[in-house]
Amino acid sequence: MPPLSSPPPSSADVPSSPDGSRSPSSLPPVVPASPAPRADVAAALRAAGCVFAEDEADLILATARTADETAELVRRRAAGLPLEQVVGWARFHGLRISVEPDVFVPRRRTEFLVEQAVAAAPERAVVVDLCCGSGAVGAALADALDPAELHAADIDPAAVRCARRNVAPFAGQVHTGDLFDALPPALRGRIDVLAANVPYVPTGEVGLLPAEARDHEPLVALDGGSDGLDVLRRVTADAPRWLARGGRLLSETSERQAPAALEALRRAGLHPRLAVSEELHATVVIGELPGRR
Repeated sequence: MPPLSSPPPSSADVPSSPDGSRSPSSLPPVVPASPAPRADVAAALRAAGCVFAEDEADLILATARTADETAELVRRRAAGLPLEQVVGWARFHGLRISVEPDVFVPRRRTEFLVEQAVAAAPERAVVVDLCCGSGAVGAALADALDPAELHAADIDPAAVRCARRNVAPFAGQVHTGDLFDALPPALRGRIDVLAANVPYVPTGEVGLLPAEARDHEPLVALDGGSDGLDVLRRVTADAPRWLARGGRLLSETSERQAPAALEALRRAGLHPRLAVSEELHATVVIGELPGRR
């Protein structure tokens, strides 16, 4: 699981409202709404240990409307909240995704999973974003594959509320429940793209995660069991009943876990394949249900 200390998006990308929709490609320069001096905000963030203090200061100043609001955002960031939860959005695959407190923050590395899914998807695909969190993966897939029938599901009510905001522009439906139990039965045998960005941190390693993730993201979105693959095994076992012929299950994992993850796909009757991005430090396992669409 990657740390959340990667460079924040440029302040020129701050949305006028964090509704998850794509913004115009040419945005006017951001004029901070708060009168607080940038240097003071950056200094406070740097003192709290923020590596990219100046960039984060720009985002906070562009988000806050008053000096009091600026002070509150700085306080929350200095207390360790992920920047994305502080300003209310994250950039993901060209989209601005709304991010609420206590909801998993989408990682840039997961864009590789989206790209792998898009490359093999049919026209008018039926797409499911399982363990959807904010719905970032589903929104990105629907945006890239338009038109597509999009469904997303999560067991966490806070994630479901957040995901509904993010997939609304794509007419996506979000369901609450445990994995496939959340999905409408009518989707059985119809899913072309099953993106399951399941938790894959081994239980014994959750405490080693950066504090931003460990303290401010739901444990259910991080803890993957003793070897990190408990949830993935549950998904792979049931996936063949839900996939269309030629449909694909895609899941992010770690390089160390990849052999066991591929074996789980194989045992479920899926044709396994591994995709790796050195640039994004991303590992994705892909299982295809045999047969033609």
